Amino acid sequence: MATTELVPPVDGSSLALSEVEVHAAEVETIESPEDDSLLYVYAGSGTLSLAGKRFDLAVGTAALVLAGEEAALESADRLRAFVVTVGPESDRHAPLGPREAVCRLEAAESGQATGARSFQILLGPHSGSTRATLFAGYIPPGRAPWHYHLYDEIVWIPDGPGRLHVGEAVTELGHGSAFRLRPRQVHIVENRGETEMTVIGVFTPAGSPSAAYLTPDVAAEYRFSG
Repeated sequence: MATTELVPPVDGSSLALSEVEVHAAEVETIESPEDDSLLYVYAGSGTLSLAGKRFDLAVGTAALVLAGEEAALESADRLRAFVVTVGPESDRHAPLGPREAVCRLEAAESGQATGARSFQILLGPHSGSTRATLFAGYIPPGRAPWHYHLYDEIVWIPDGPGRLHVGEAVTELGHGSAFRLRPRQVHIVENRGETEMTVIGVFTPAGSPSAAYLTPDVAAEYRFSG
């Protein structure tokens, strides 16, 4: 089993992201007395054992392990996933539905975000994740206007090519890229390809990925156009 830290903890944020690779017949224990763990499987397959139940894991499956729980992650075929840990200071949302240990992308609820962008929520208050929301976002070719969010977010890129614009800085994005966006940090995630680009995001406080805000100059342009 190999673990790689992709987005380390920083002051003022309860989110951190690591990548795990579990080889066949290996078992990885996931537990923390204080942190929730949100997993997303991007390669391979296996099972998650939690509270006496076993859940099948495949590409596009998300799993939730709450603080104080102990889960066993077992690989059948070189399972690879990222794990986001979320601290107790982010527990600000009431549960809106029954606890679910796993959610598959094909069963996740859909919604519309800025412009032609859309998303699917895998884990959130509707499934017992009151500290953070995990979602898949879909970005058409091109770039959205400059905007920001009020939540703290980590984004992982399963494909590409793309670019992250933050101020004057531009970062190329490809498979396995990951980055952090702090609250009110103005940015653009650009899709440089010819087909829809997928991003996987986790943010806190939990809520809706559609909660985006335009900068004043961009908002004025939208308001008075046409």
